[in-house]
Amino acid sequence: MSSSMIGRRDFMMQTAALAAGAGMASSLFQAAAADAAAKPFKTALIFGMLPKDLSEEDRFKLAKKCGFEGIESEPVDDLAAAKKRGDLAKAAGVPIHSVIYGGWDPTLTDPDTAKQEAARAKVESALRSAQAMGADNILLVPGVVKGEVTYDQAWERSTKHIRTLIPVAEELKVIICIEEVWNNFLLDANEMAKYVDQFNSPWVRAYFDIANVVKFAEPQAWIRTLGKRIYKVHVKEYKKADSSWPNLGEGDVNWPEVRKAFAEVGYQGFGTAELGGGDEAYLTDLRKRMDTLLNG
Repeated sequence: MSSSMIGRRDFMMQTAALAAGAGMASSLFQAAAADAAAKPFKTALIFGMLPKDLSEEDRFKLAKKCGFEGIESEPVDDLAAAKKRGDLAKAAGVPIHSVIYGGWDPTLTDPDTAKQEAARAKVESALRSAQAMGADNILLVPGVVKGEVTYDQAWERSTKHIRTLIPVAEELKVIICIEEVWNNFLLDANEMAKYVDQFNSPWVRAYFDIANVVKFAEPQAWIRTLGKRIYKVHVKEYKKADSSWPNLGEGDVNWPEVRKAFAEVGYQGFGTAELGGGDEAYLTDLRKRMDTLLNG
């Protein structure tokens, strides 16, 4: 056999090997991409759900061990302490992605203007706490409709104060996420969409709680209406028969339809558990339930 034929054979073998390697790499890339596309939700939990007898550092390590990918923390007004908490979470591999501020006491819609101003100051403090911890949003309940506060007043008052907070949010790069909850306000998906849209700002979005609407609507309908307005998601369960909050998969949420709706609107991000806390076994089981129900 001539040397030229040997050289040609070696060349063809090397070319085939390279092609096979490229094909394998392409297949692996496609598989990874398909896996990422199939799992749009990253799982997180609220800091308070972790065992309180552990140090903060060990609580974050436990969250990581249980398979979670992020933490939602309450505000920490001391910004140095907030930064330390954020650093500990990041070092453990479960960064703080959100601050669950709330906004109930006082509310932005209180009849007392002094209490409104106090509420506004607390929202701003929560925004600064979020930035210090490395979170990119806060959860805000914008107001409450009750005896001395009408729906229109709640809308007007909360809108006014949130508008003054948008420049702060933009400066800090922390989004104000409006959550629907049992506050007699924004109980219709179209109203929620209208409320968020009026600000015409990327710094005001929606924080959707899957179970909060089950009592009076289908979560999947809300998801389709809110669409791209949804920035973060709370994950819990509700059972209408006894008005209870059971473990995931044991209530009335139609998870296949919820998954389908989230896929339709292109949601990709954190799903944060908002349930009772527990030990390692409970939290590991919870994380697995979340992954199954949210990612299929």
